[in-house]
Amino acid sequence: MKKIVFIRHGESEFNLQHRFTGWTDVDLTEDGYKEARIAGAILKKHGYQFDAAHTSLLKRAIRTLWIMLHEMDLVWIPVYKSWRLNERHYGNLQGLDKDEVREKFGEEQVHEWRRSADIKPPDSSEEAHQRTVSDPKYAWIGEGNVPLSESLIDTEKRALVYWNETIIPSIQQNQRIIVSAHGNTLRALVKYLDHIPDDGIVSLNIPNSIPLVYELDDDLNPIRHYYLNEEGEMPEGAVPKHIDLDDPDHHFDWMG
Repeated sequence: MKKIVFIRHGESEFNLQHRFTGWTDVDLTEDGYKEARIAGAILKKHGYQFDAAHTSLLKRAIRTLWIMLHEMDLVWIPVYKSWRLNERHYGNLQGLDKDEVREKFGEEQVHEWRRSADIKPPDSSEEAHQRTVSDPKYAWIGEGNVPLSESLIDTEKRALVYWNETIIPSIQQNQRIIVSAHGNTLRALVKYLDHIPDDGIVSLNIPNSIPLVYELDDDLNPIRHYYLNEEGEMPEGAVPKHIDLDDPDHHFDWMG
C-alpha cells in the first residue's frame, strides 16, 4: 500500500477578505501561518515522513509547505514547484469581493461559476492577462499556457499532466509524497481519483490546512481516504471547514 498526503494552503489574505483569488499571489494571514503549523504538528505526531514535496508557484501554498516541513524537521527534502498545481484561474473575478459579485450577477450565476465543472468565469482583461504573462514566474511557460479564465475541467486537465508525468512516477518509486496546493486544484485531483462525475463535484469542498490522506494500491487506485486531526482519522461527516485555532486540544509547544 502507498500513501499520498494532500494539503490545501492555510487561510490567505483574500480568504479572509472574501475575495476571488485564483492566480493572484497573496500571502497567508497570521491564522494561516498557525493553521499550517498545526497541520505539520499533526502529521509529525502520527509519524508521517516524506521523501519529496510538490506545490504550486503561488506563495500561499509554498509558505504553507515550508511551515509544515519546518514543523516536521523535513526542510531538507526536495520541493518541486509547478504552475500546473496553481489554483484555478478565476479570470476577471480575481480580486473582487464575492458578496459584491453576487449582488451584481446573482447568487445562481456565481454558484455556477464557482462550483460547476465546465463553466468558466468571465475572461481576464487584456491588461491583467499581460501582467500575468510578463510575471517572471510564468515567463518561461509560454503565453499559450497562461489562461484568461478556467473551468474546473480546465484545471483538472493541467493538474493531471503534472500528476501523470511527475507525481505518479515518484509514487511508483515508493517515494512518500506530500502535495501542498489549492482548493480547486485538489478538488480536481480528488475528482479524478474518486471517479466523481462532473455533476457530482458541486458539493465537494477541500478545507484549509487539514491533511487529506489517500491510501493507494499497487496500481495506484484509491483504497480509501481520510482527513487527520490530532487524535487521528476524522469520522466521516466530522471534517470542519478549517482548523479551530481556539480548540484547547491544539496544545502544541509552539502555541505556548
